[in-house]
Amino acid sequence: MLTRFTRLFAYGALSVVLVFYLTDLGFDTSQVGLLLTLTLIGDTIVSLFLTTRADRIGRRRMLLLGAVLMIAAGVLFALTRNFPLLVVVATIGVISPSGNEVGPFLPIEQAALAHVVPARLRTSVFAWYTLTGALATAAGSLAGGVISHRFHYRAVVLLYAALGAVLFFFFTQLSPAAEVTAVKEKSLLGIGKSRGIVLKLSALFALDSFGGGFVVQSFAAYWFFLRFGVTPETLGAIFFGANILAGISALLASRLAARFGLVNTMVFTHLPSNLLLILVPLMPTLPLAVLVLFARFSISQMDVPTRQSYVMAVVRPEERSAAAGVTGVARTSGAALAPMFAGVLFSRPALINAPFFIAGLLKIIYDLWLYRSFSSVQVRDEHEPSAP
Repeated sequence: MLTRFTRLFAYGALSVVLVFYLTDLGFDTSQVGLLLTLTLIGDTIVSLFLTTRADRIGRRRMLLLGAVLMIAAGVLFALTRNFPLLVVVATIGVISPSGNEVGPFLPIEQAALAHVVPARLRTSVFAWYTLTGALATAAGSLAGGVISHRFHYRAVVLLYAALGAVLFFFFTQLSPAAEVTAVKEKSLLGIGKSRGIVLKLSALFALDSFGGGFVVQSFAAYWFFLRFGVTPETLGAIFFGANILAGISALLASRLAARFGLVNTMVFTHLPSNLLLILVPLMPTLPLAVLVLFARFSISQMDVPTRQSYVMAVVRPEERSAAAGVTGVARTSGAALAPMFAGVLFSRPALINAPFFIAGLLKIIYDLWLYRSFSSVQVRDEHEPSAP
């Protein structure tokens, strides 16, 4: 939980100011959108490479390598304004423009938690894990706004690198109990019998994240600036509150899942959240827009611990890092493409609301498709699904 908090605090702080920082360096929004897209593509490649090898080479080793890439990205982003160099750094390093998880950390930590926690407690533990991340993102968003107001955007980027170093230290203390006995059997992407269901879930998660990529927190914050002239310090406070609500909502997920099932909880909490997303740009005043945003965040994370628990439940223990990695990469891949298009839309004043509409619609399609495909697939035990 401590590594999760440290990492998401860094992500939250950076996400509030990243677009402002890059535009302050002289880049236009189209360039920024391209850079964010390449950042997410790079994170996807790094995550896929590390997570599909983690169960075989060692989870601790892969986490340490991810922390090194996070440090390097933060330092180089702070030291250069050369766009081609930033493109290279964004592609190879670990940078989060959305305030959400990127890189190999989440999949490997999920697998480690599922390995040491009893199956009956898994969803509840993932809910607390999600809450920890939401609180950290909220605190980071607030800190990022305050630091950028009192110092400069670059100070937040340097803080990001410093927290990467803290994360590296924490990973050196990881218990051997988090490791899994390596399996000699070789399989594509580290997944064997579970490949079909993992790939199908990956396709769905990619669609969901592609929609969400149009309104990553960096661009959502920038929209509030363009529409209402909100300062970065105020934006930090807004997203602090939003992420607090998101974290609290995750705690309800385990109770809902116990009563209604994992898939039903995923779908029927996500649908109204996406309708509220569409309503945000239709609000005529800042207070109303923030109110709808808060309402959206108050239910937006209920699908996260249930989704994580479902993936862990339908694969074998020795496939968990790889399965979490592949589905996580699918999410990152989907999200990676959208900022490039969002940047173009934000560069045209008449179209700055369009990303919210596109995101909401695509995510609703995901919800309906997920329910149709998996509503009849129930988790029977720790790692095997069965269709009634």
